[in-house]
Amino acid sequence: MSNHEMMEKEEIYSKVLRAGRRTYFFDVRATKAGDYYLTITESKKFTNDDGSFHYKKHKIYLYKEDFTEFNEILKEMTDYVISEKGDEVISERHQKDYKKESDVDSPEATTSANTTTSRFTDVDFDDI
Repeated sequence: MSNHEMMEKEEIYSKVLRAGRRTYFFDVRATKAGDYYLTITESKKFTNDDGSFHYKKHKIYLYKEDFTEFNEILKEMTDYVISEKGDEVISERHQKDYKKESDVDSPEATTSANTTTSRFTDVDFDDI
């Protein structure tokens, strides 16, 4: 394999963002012509029933001619989300006391929650 082919497969500059089960890889790579482009890879870990695990990966390639517009749209979209919903994460997965509006208003949900609480000890597995 020639030096040029090695350079094509090698990352020029890399950063990693770990976010729970997801990991994002940002890699600068070189084209055959020696110019640079960016790859962004999302890798998500999945656990099989037998305890083994596997990863699913999704990759996008971003070339210099698209950087400006990509950055503008990404900034616009992230600003929109923050302005509409704030930067607090709201989900069952991230908040122990999160309740959907339908759950709060539903008499069945209240009865079920009371029954569950009376039969089981409140255990928080995050403390283990």
